[in-house]
Amino acid sequence: MKTAADLLREVPLLSSDDRATRARSILRDDQFREALVLDGRGALAGYIDISDVLRVDATRSNVTVDGFVREAPSVSPDASLERVGALLRQYRNDSVAVVEKDGRVLGGVLLSEVFPILLTRHVPRGLVSELMSRRVVTVEADNPVSRVLGLVQESGYTAFPVLKRRSLVGMVSRRDLLASGRARGQADAKLSVEAVMATPAITTTPETAVRVAAALICRHDISRLPVVQGDAVVGIIDRHDVLRAIALATD
Repeated sequence: MKTAADLLREVPLLSSDDRATRARSILRDDQFREALVLDGRGALAGYIDISDVLRVDATRSNVTVDGFVREAPSVSPDASLERVGALLRQYRNDSVAVVEKDGRVLGGVLLSEVFPILLTRHVPRGLVSELMSRRVVTVEADNPVSRVLGLVQESGYTAFPVLKRRSLVGMVSRRDLLASGRARGQADAKLSVEAVMATPAITTTPETAVRVAAALICRHDISRLPVVQGDAVVGIIDRHDVLRAIALATD
């Protein structure tokens, strides 16, 4: 049976006295949503989230990471994947730190990698309507791509349904911007979301079984799935929501 050690990955590491602008640069230009923060002894102090550091103006060079640190979920290398999944569900994080007994950080386990494994072991229960979020943050197709980073900062989400004349035409994520090389820079001011969005949008409906929606998330390697009813986007379901439909016996 696989453990946390089997899915161990390198993740961004910062020290608590690093400048917040450094964290902002790392997380804005990397695929990771979170960076782990180490204290003065090199032990885990917590984590910092992209939605926090994007609020730090590039000119505020004296602000340190320490003021943004949150409590980080952590496991030992021999922890079960069910334990990892339970912590991801509890904290709604994209990663869990893997830590030795002496506090040394070995790396992290990513939600995107543990999620499909848990689905092979546990069948999600219920309907999408029972778990979806009804607070949907959207972006317009003709908005500039800088609006996406603004929405990451405002909402904490990293992927958004794209509407054109009130109809769903695609999805755009921070990952799409990074893959296109257009995540930053003044040259992007006139570039529209439509130029980088993913089409067509993969969708589900409120009446769909969660296990079917979860299979779509895995098959297309996406973090969030718009829920549509007719032409309207009525909700969003993501990996964390699906984990709520799984009974995880933890160690």
